[in-house]
Amino acid sequence: MTRPDIPLAGVIGNPIGQSRSPLMHRHWLRRYALRGDYVPLHVASQDLEDVVRTLPRMGFVGANVTIPHKTAVLKFVDHVSDRATLIGAANTLIFREDGKIHADNTDGYGFMANLRHGAPTWDPKDGPAVILGAGGAARAIIVALADAGVPQILLANRTRAKSEALKSEFGQRIVVVDWVQAGTVLKDAALVINTTSLGMTGQPELRIPLDGLQPGTIVTDIVYNPLRTDLLQHAAAMGCVTVDGLGMLLHQGVPGFERWFGRRPEVDDALRAAVLA
Repeated sequence: MTRPDIPLAGVIGNPIGQSRSPLMHRHWLRRYALRGDYVPLHVASQDLEDVVRTLPRMGFVGANVTIPHKTAVLKFVDHVSDRATLIGAANTLIFREDGKIHADNTDGYGFMANLRHGAPTWDPKDGPAVILGAGGAARAIIVALADAGVPQILLANRTRAKSEALKSEFGQRIVVVDWVQAGTVLKDAALVINTTSLGMTGQPELRIPLDGLQPGTIVTDIVYNPLRTDLLQHAAAMGCVTVDGLGMLLHQGVPGFERWFGRRPEVDDALRAAVLA
């Protein structure tokens, strides 16, 4: 299979209308004067394999994968990176010239790049991280934090069984905390991360006591709609360092764009403005 004259990429999900990934990738294509396009692809679960296997024959060089397909896509691709295997989900597909489909996960990379940009003084050895939520994003972030050397991860989820499952999978570094007790461990944290959808526009608020937050604690939220969630506003008022979730989306897109279009793009204020437009 040869590389198409006009390479295409896209994002596969259901629903997909809310995705800001097309704004991001099209901004980069324009900025670097590259041929190609990036499109949203609404795909039902029962059609996922057929669509993914058809895309390379339509001129696609790769795709992002979002909810609810990140785990299912691993079942039929040809090669899964060690990182995606460990996380148990993929968000980036590369359609190689030999016809093979390669799956990777760049969510952890995006999270860490955003964190280091927004809180450059953060040191993994500063102390424990508190993670709220135990879904796919939490899995990627747990792997990234463990690789960085965070000594302990305090994990709270509304369904305790999901936290216990992650502990059994990722080891003794994880300490499971009951959801109703989540507020009590904030005082011990160097880093607090909301990986749930709570606080997102149209979703219920994140209702845990935040009084234990200490000035200087780094608080980040993977939600980026709204950009300044109630969690981040409250944390900032208490003297915490806050990092919004948009940067995670932007940085996780960098490796895929580079593989698909041959140019490593830059995450900057112009990109943020384009995605927020």
